[in-house]
Amino acid sequence: MGRVSDYFGSMVFDDKVMRSMLPADVYHSMRKTINQGDPLNQDMANAVAQAMKDWAVSKGATHFTHWFQPLNGVTAEKHDSFIQASPDGGVIMDFSGRELIKGEPDASSFPSGGLRATFEARGYTAWDPTSYAFIRDKTLCIPTAFCSYSGEAMDEKTSLLRSMDALNRQAVRVLRLMGNDSVRRVYAVAGAEQEYFLVPRDLYDKRPDLRFTGRTLFGVMPPKGQELDDHYFGAIKPEISRFMEELNRELWKLGVFAKTEHNEVAPSQHELACIYTKVNVTVDQNQLVMEMIKKVAERHGFVALLHEKPFEGVNGSGKHNNWSLATDSGDNLLAPGDTPHDNAQFLLFLCAVIRAVDEYQDLLRISVASASNDHRLGAHEAPPAVISIFLGDELTAVLHSIEEDIPYEESAGVLMKLGSKVLPRFRRDNTDRNRKQV
Repeated sequence: MGRVSDYFGSMVFDDKVMRSMLPADVYHSMRKTINQGDPLNQDMANAVAQAMKDWAVSKGATHFTHWFQPLNGVTAEKHDSFIQASPDGGVIMDFSGRELIKGEPDASSFPSGGLRATFEARGYTAWDPTSYAFIRDKTLCIPTAFCSYSGEAMDEKTSLLRSMDALNRQAVRVLRLMGNDSVRRVYAVAGAEQEYFLVPRDLYDKRPDLRFTGRTLFGVMPPKGQELDDHYFGAIKPEISRFMEELNRELWKLGVFAKTEHNEVAPSQHELACIYTKVNVTVDQNQLVMEMIKKVAERHGFVALLHEKPFEGVNGSGKHNNWSLATDSGDNLLAPGDTPHDNAQFLLFLCAVIRAVDEYQDLLRISVASASNDHRLGAHEAPPAVISIFLGDELTAVLHSIEEDIPYEESAGVLMKLGSKVLPRFRRDNTDRNRKQV
């Protein structure tokens, strides 16, 4: 396959491809749409669609689909070919801006949360230009939002995009009040960590509970579990390493920032973590990660289990998120810096997050509540199913000095000394890591 940099994103209609294939005015309009939310007119959409089709066909694609995330926990897609009838009885390959911008899947059979009656069938998919289109299995997949005929959100993405817009408006407003006139947009960014189990196919086929529910419902405990803590970060077995190698390759071609891989705590449990990016892109990429884990596992004689608690007596699989707020100029608003007590911008956004978690903890908890995840949290495994914030000694002292209106006494950084001259000395971070999770 050559170097990763040579094929990374090779199946993605990303910024590099757009720059090379779109007219300059169309490309700049696309960048304004992606970066600032400016709308694209029909002529621009037609130009983008033409370039997108030409690129996809050159990669062997024959179909396109509006790829969306209905309220059933997985993705959905309806494929249409690029072919159009020609006057001579043959076909031509065509793709219009109208087909790019809007699709119309039947919405009657998807979960609606009671928003619509089942006979109200019309639904729309709307192109999300901030998440790049990609090719998978000879199909151009166009990330979209999904809504009903009357405009209700029928998917997981629409509400996320709305929340991103709301966060951007208020964060930019606050930055303006602080004298920052250069920032034009603020994003929520996240990096998802995906845990999973790999089970040999022949053993999986012998367990109807696994096949029907994704987890074990009966049986006895194995003679060895995770008591010795020898699987966590242990040497990766050759057959698992071959699986991970192909998984990384397939994800990198799709532009997914797969970064970290290791054995997890439970036997046969593993983890893949991605570099953080804009939160809606992270969500899309995590769907691809889960889908690709299952596909690649089958090629290697395994079945991947993504249920949060597939086995009793050993750890289940969490989906941890590294989350922050970033500006369009690359500044992390939740980075304390070297002198957090003097960083008014950081302290303001830190306090806003603390208040939001305290004020809306029930909504945060509900947003991750499901039968499978609640089976893992609290009573059975992992930290309790509660929301908490841990700041560490230094930040706690900074906030305490503000609350009490007393001078902050800066403490000297702690230099880690490990008792051997050959080992490097380094400064300890100003906070520990919090393991509370939902």
